[in-house]
Amino acid sequence: MKPGMRTRVVLAVLTLVVGTLPVEQLSSASVDFDIIDLGTLGGRSSQVFAINSRGQIVGVSATASGDDHAFLWQDGTMIDLGTLGGESSVAEAINDGGQIVGSSLTASGDRHAFLWQDGTMIDLGTLGGTYSLATSINARGQVAGESETAPGQFDAFLWQHGTMSDLGTLGGNSFSVAINDRGQVVGVSGTAPGNHLAFLWQDGSMINLGTLGGDFSVALAINERGQVIGNSTTPSGEGHAFLWQHGTMIDLGTLSGTGSSANAINARGQVAGEIETAPGEFHAFLWQNGTMNDLGTLNGPPIAHARVLAINARGQVVGMSDGPLGRSHGFLWQQGRLIDLGALAGSYSGAEAINARGQIVGFSETASGEVHAVLWTKRNGQD
Repeated sequence: MKPGMRTRVVLAVLTLVVGTLPVEQLSSASVDFDIIDLGTLGGRSSQVFAINSRGQIVGVSATASGDDHAFLWQDGTMIDLGTLGGESSVAEAINDGGQIVGSSLTASGDRHAFLWQDGTMIDLGTLGGTYSLATSINARGQVAGESETAPGQFDAFLWQHGTMSDLGTLGGNSFSVAINDRGQVVGVSGTAPGNHLAFLWQDGSMINLGTLGGDFSVALAINERGQVIGNSTTPSGEGHAFLWQHGTMIDLGTLSGTGSSANAINARGQVAGEIETAPGEFHAFLWQNGTMNDLGTLNGPPIAHARVLAINARGQVVGMSDGPLGRSHGFLWQQGRLIDLGALAGSYSGAEAINARGQIVGFSETASGEVHAVLWTKRNGQD
């Protein structure tokens, strides 16, 4: 499932860190992708967070008044989803039924989770505090997120059939990151001693997934088979990607560097993320069948960085990488090829998500220096 805003924040601050499979480097011109500027709601910027299998896209855009509003883009039009009475809102995720979740300021200035469906934004309320945030939604319309329960205390929640339920904690604050279609929820929770550990919630219980021997772990995604991926520290303090399945946390390891970070998993159990290949250098990786493969970077400078954000059911991986002249561009990896998706008239871009049809969404700088949400699609007749 697509991670929410808090997940992206977690990914941004994690120390990413690995392998070596020859990769053919391609330019965007050799693949013939169309890049579509999704525009804005009247302001200077927009950002996309998710796309469903029908090609409906959600995110946040600046308005003419300077406020930020959640949007739905479909059939060539960006639709303002409005707010819960306040000045700002943001859409985090969308399911294939077109139900959208996120958060919005209310008229009183509090931030509340919302569900948007059939043209209406519904306030999901809180667990007793003044704050809540919806991060993900599954095909059944179950919503996962977090809410304040009392001043300074935040608990993960599951909303379904009009009711928000507290999923509890492992002793501290808890935050949900993703939910699958079986209603299993994953995220991270504080503990009484002050550590933060990955959790899986299912059948009414929050399960501590443990660590790889260190004192920190976080779960970032779960597929329909109940396989969980995330990151954990080892006894030496290094950060390693993990796959949790059948009650066991598996260290996905590294290649020539000291660290790795898993960010996405598909229904086939393929895992995508980043690896450190040398001090300060990070490459994209694909882990499958027990093997970690280095997907490389876009011919960047001597010390280059690549970051993976999503993988679809076909094993196509998207993210962003340093390219020629050190400019970051969105990329698509498929069938052994790392493809530069290019940008609008500006110098940089990044790919955020990809659906089952291979439609890719992200952002790009424009000629005027603004940053807009974009959609990449293959031109007719291209493989």
